[in-house]
Amino acid sequence: MVELAKQDNNIKAGVFCHPSFVTVDDIKEVMIPLAILGAEIDQMSPPALLKQFEAILAAKPGVDAFMKIFPGVSHGWTVRYNVEDEAAVKAAEEAQNDALEWFAKYIC
Repeated sequence: MVELAKQDNNIKAGVFCHPSFVTVDDIKEVMIPLAILGAEIDQMSPPALLKQFEAILAAKPGVDAFMKIFPGVSHGWTVRYNVEDEAAVKAAEEAQNDALEWFAKYIC
């Protein structure tokens, strides 16, 4: 996804949920509105790295960005969670709603 976000093409907006293998240099090249939904407990993309992403995107004129770090969840929480864990379900549903709202803002 990050490679698509670097191009000025038909991609109108993007959402990263618990991103993997995305670097600061990748984010510097982003050209589309981008939402990043991260996990508080994530060794692939720890909150400190996500905050760097946020600062880079905030400094890019013309590129809207949204970033949220979900407390108490770990990498993959939007797709791998215990359906009997009320807090995990709530976090996954909130992330899904955030993603849908982001896309609705730019695509609909």
